[in-house]
Amino acid sequence: MGILEKIAEIESEMARTQKNKATAHHLGLLKARLAKLRRELITVKNGRASLLIRRFDVAKTGDARIGFVGFPSVGKSTLLTNLAGVYSEVAAYEFTTLTTVPGVIRYKGAKIQLLDLPGIIEGAKDGKGRGRQVIAVARTCSLIFIVLDVLKPLGHKRLIEHELEGFGIRLNKEPPNITFRRKEKGGINLQTTCNQSELDIDSVRSILSEYRIANADITLRYDANADDLIDVIEGNRVYIPCIYILNKIDQISIEELDLVYKIPHAVPLSAHHKWNFDDLLEKTWEYLNLLRIYTKPKGQLPDYESPVVLKNGQSSIEDFCNSLHKSIMKEFKHALVWGSSVKFSPQKVGKEHFLQDEDVVQIVKK
Repeated sequence: MGILEKIAEIESEMARTQKNKATAHHLGLLKARLAKLRRELITVKNGRASLLIRRFDVAKTGDARIGFVGFPSVGKSTLLTNLAGVYSEVAAYEFTTLTTVPGVIRYKGAKIQLLDLPGIIEGAKDGKGRGRQVIAVARTCSLIFIVLDVLKPLGHKRLIEHELEGFGIRLNKEPPNITFRRKEKGGINLQTTCNQSELDIDSVRSILSEYRIANADITLRYDANADDLIDVIEGNRVYIPCIYILNKIDQISIEELDLVYKIPHAVPLSAHHKWNFDDLLEKTWEYLNLLRIYTKPKGQLPDYESPVVLKNGQSSIEDFCNSLHKSIMKEFKHALVWGSSVKFSPQKVGKEHFLQDEDVVQIVKK
């Protein structure tokens, strides 16, 4: 029996099994088996397939990368063309885009790479069409735009989420707050900091047994489920923010538009008429979670034209210096900072100080 047949068999058994406390252990075991099979399916084992994915990708440039994911003919190419001024072939038939089409926009001083990916189809996570290559490129993105036809948004939304989930992409989620550590002996040690509605020592043991893990320390710091634990054990999940772009709003009424606005993480727009692009760009900046840091040479005014763009949380003075040049830290003495990250301006800070958006920094060398 092939991998796809085994996956279908397990999914069928899970669909037939009622969810309750008596079946929780069995369902956890099935989920672990399913995760292992999916990993085996999507792992590239030969050089030819690896080369195919590399050719499908494009080199990373800029401060962030956004991938356009969606079914064929939902307007991804029109959106790229009108956002970035890059021509991506548009036609009335499906699968017009057959490879990755890159573009670049500049917003608030950041250079953002856009990737128009070919339309995926149901079963993409299992290798149908060019789904494996498309989703492999999507895994490398800082943000994903799921482009949907506003006339049929929720059905397509669920299908695409299912395809991306099957490839280890978690949308708009934080990594599970679970500590997992293998050890050589001592058995399974489970600790919890709150009540658990699904996982107990027996269900944890059944999941770990599928991975042939007999000794491990596990700490659950919230009400976790079997999927969360499996994600931590697998260790190959990526957690990517996502904006759902509901395209073609020129084809719906005002009343329908009011309903569309209530969908979480969504931006309704018309790619053809360029409606609501400002809202999309503002939300994009928010979800990318970027900071603009301005440099100030000694005795000169700050350079507000070319900010250094850093990821929030990776914005220490050391990160700032390394983004300018790797050699700066060798001569670093301290920095002077103006802005919201300090109590008074300018304030002398060390390399561990974390910067905030639109801070101004002057580096003082030894």
